[in-house]
Amino acid sequence: MKKIIVLGAGMVGSAMAIDLAQKHNVTIADIDIGKLKRIKDEFPGVEIKVLDVTKETKLKTTISNYDIVVCAVPGFAGYKTLQYIIEAGKDVVDISFFSENALELDDLAKQQNVTAVVDCGVAPGMGNILLGYHNEKIKISNFLCLVGGLPKIRKWPFEYKAPFSPVDVIEEYTRPARYIENGKLVVKEPLSDCEFIWFDNVGTLEAFNSDGLRSLIYTMPHIPYMKEKTLRYPGHCEYIKVLKSVGFFNKEKIDIKGKQVSPLEFTSNLLFKEWKLEEEEEEFTVMRITIEGENKSGKNIEIIYELYDSFDIKTGTSSMARTTGYTATAVANMILDGYFDKKGVFPPESVGKYDRCYRYIMDYLKERNVNYNKIERLK
Repeated sequence: MKKIIVLGAGMVGSAMAIDLAQKHNVTIADIDIGKLKRIKDEFPGVEIKVLDVTKETKLKTTISNYDIVVCAVPGFAGYKTLQYIIEAGKDVVDISFFSENALELDDLAKQQNVTAVVDCGVAPGMGNILLGYHNEKIKISNFLCLVGGLPKIRKWPFEYKAPFSPVDVIEEYTRPARYIENGKLVVKEPLSDCEFIWFDNVGTLEAFNSDGLRSLIYTMPHIPYMKEKTLRYPGHCEYIKVLKSVGFFNKEKIDIKGKQVSPLEFTSNLLFKEWKLEEEEEEFTVMRITIEGENKSGKNIEIIYELYDSFDIKTGTSSMARTTGYTATAVANMILDGYFDKKGVFPPESVGKYDRCYRYIMDYLKERNVNYNKIERLK
């Protein structure tokens, strides 16, 4: 039995702590004592600790006695927190969605003899793991990831709920979308190239460009076509474009009756209640990964992974927490069990390339009823 500390007591962080506590001694840390007390009341076996991860010395002291750190802090604090964890010499699995390039910490991780797996959620995360696995088997020509988390009950106008901060969601709508086309990096506006796509169990959704490839741009330069698109209910994209065009997502402060106000902060506060996913609110995650290429026999092949996962009524765990969090806890357990012991910073595709890791993660998720249905066919 190992000692694990989870940083961040949000919906995903708490689900990870509860999952890991099945076989380990787990502590969850957060700056919000209210969140921690709610977890402790419901799951007495999970220890709690009040912690501000931006305080470097306190963070490093707190994590010093743990075997591994699982990091689920907000995106704005993600990179620095990861850096501090690595400097402290602790192995880490990270799901924080930050804009900085985590691979820049690779040399530091090697110097500190640390194993750090980053972007280890559902997307980025599982899509990368699947691509990394098949990249070892076939010559890939095209990779497409379509993914989204949505409420089952649609509420006008946005028909959207999030298990994390609106600021992190808005980042998806404002960060330029990068994808690979004909072997070259293409940069487009987010929310562009909106198209309607049918999904079983859901119906028609709209898919639009978002900056989800992340590490794949650097680690898979030989694949000529790679793209990720975010999924929402039809109409969502247009409403967001309206807010964006008017300036509601601008970070620069404006003067309102002598007070300096950031439109982004104002908008985030308004949307927090509108987009807040309640603890018992039913939602689902849908993802389709399409990988095309040439197998070892020289034949064109298409491999599709379909995921539809919904809120777990029995445990009260959101689908986004399950699909994101259990990927990370699978990798944390995998590291502790000795299946992956390389040192440095690794995006998920660098883990999924190993058969033993791919199978460990897939089996772990299947045990928790998170199922990726695979279709493989010649084209």
